[in-house]
Amino acid sequence: MTTVHAGTLLRQKVEARRGLLMPGAANALAARVIEQLGFEAVYLSGAGLTNTFYGLPDLGFVSLADIAQHTAAIRDAVALPIVVDADTGFGNALNVRHCVRTLERAGANAIQFEDQVMPKKCGHFEGKAVVTQQEMVGKIKAAVDARIHADMLVIARTDAAAVAGIDDAIARAAAYAQAGADITFVEAPSSLEALHRIPREIACPQVVNIVIGGKTPTLPAADFGAMGFGLVLYANAALQGAVHGMTMALTSLRDNGRLDESSGLITTFAQRQALVRKDEFDALDRRYG
Repeated sequence: MTTVHAGTLLRQKVEARRGLLMPGAANALAARVIEQLGFEAVYLSGAGLTNTFYGLPDLGFVSLADIAQHTAAIRDAVALPIVVDADTGFGNALNVRHCVRTLERAGANAIQFEDQVMPKKCGHFEGKAVVTQQEMVGKIKAAVDARIHADMLVIARTDAAAVAGIDDAIARAAAYAQAGADITFVEAPSSLEALHRIPREIACPQVVNIVIGGKTPTLPAADFGAMGFGLVLYANAALQGAVHGMTMALTSLRDNGRLDESSGLITTFAQRQALVRKDEFDALDRRYG
């Protein structure tokens, strides 16, 4: 039986331009939840990883080694296509080449690079700066040349909308597509007019990033699909939900001095073990023991 490469599957889904919902995961456990709920792709969020792993804001603190480690863990945990946020690629075009080789070996099916100056900032923060279009084009060409599988997708993100306006951002994204990017990503468009323009004016499939509480208008995924977006990214919905859930459960524990499964505030012990597939390891233990 021939298995379709996860990157090929992802390419097919994105090229359908139906507004595929893609949640972000900050770790392998979140990726398991995403897969269990029936989503069709998972995104390793650089912001989520920074917040979760280090307890720091998304200001360029994670390294390639951090991202590769978590990519490999997620790859081992789920069969879904994995899109990996690689920030700026950690340097120049040669660093981007090394980044692609490293993350593809770790299990990435798509890698996203952005045109911010290092150290980068969250796309919905103020005070961003971008490199020249020429420099980013070189990085995209290096990424395309570095990949081993033709369906390891290269995603080019531009943060130019906040720096030079939406016209410049769209022009940059079009140039990145011309350089070989499979998907482009205009970050933080702040109006419905801009959202309609992006998939209409750029030939390749597009990502729209919904940061809950951020700059981009929130619409149903079906509406984004009707506009022609390939991917609708909720990079940190799982993380924000988890923080809220932890806060509610631990507040109850603090105030009441105990916390029970019947509280409705926590997943049960049995559900937690099922999520990490303990039964499979029990079977392996019996087999090898």
